[in-house]
Amino acid sequence: MVVTLQREKCIGCNYCVEMAPAQFQMSKKDGKTVLLKSVNTKGFHTLKSHDYSIMEACEQAVKACPVNIISVKET
Repeated sequence: MVVTLQREKCIGCNYCVEMAPAQFQMSKKDGKTVLLKSVNTKGFHTLKSHDYSIMEACEQAVKACPVNIISVKET
């Protein structure tokens, strides 16, 4: 599965961290979320994982995000 975050558009609401704390945390530097263990490519932070146990929490983060900057896709 692939989780993608458009970090620059983050408003710092913290909902993703509440839904999936193992994958997201808030940056103390700028108050925006960080997708843990991700790779940044032109503003898109991407986490590729074979651990489908995190999928439900990540999907809840997608639904909770008010600015729709998180996506989850099965591979």
